[in-house]
Amino acid sequence: MQHIVSILIENESGALSRVAGLFSARGYNIESLTVAPTDDSSLSRMTLVTSGTDEIVEQILKQLNKLVDVVKLVDLTESAHIEREMMLIKVEAVGESRAEVKRLADIFRGNIIDVTDTTYTVELTGPGERLDAFLQSLSSISIHEVVRSGAMGISRGEKVLGL
Repeated sequence: MQHIVSILIENESGALSRVAGLFSARGYNIESLTVAPTDDSSLSRMTLVTSGTDEIVEQILKQLNKLVDVVKLVDLTESAHIEREMMLIKVEAVGESRAEVKRLADIFRGNIIDVTDTTYTVELTGPGERLDAFLQSLSSISIHEVVRSGAMGISRGEKVLGL
């Protein structure tokens, strides 16, 4: 089962390396990783997606909690949460395909953020399933490049990951 782990970590050099090292040393896989500073410049928020049985994920969480740099963490998949990914996709847009890409971008609530004579670059944000569906809908259109952020998540309601 896939788990989204949100980690509040000290914003210091080497902190990300220690988290990644913990995973590689124990043979765990990181499916996606997103890190950025928070409103407190001394802290960063890391969203890590991994998979495994409940026992394996519990072990991962225990090991992460032991790291000096980790301030707080939560497995978002244990409660109600909001999950989003961002995707940038460059597609061929010549002739009739220009209108088709525009129509599909509108249906999926995407934005065309760059236009050339032969390509469109589309920005799309949403659950991973919606991004996958958009890619499938482009089956007749040539895709030049795809970049995805990986999942980011936040708890629903008043629950917060903070000090």
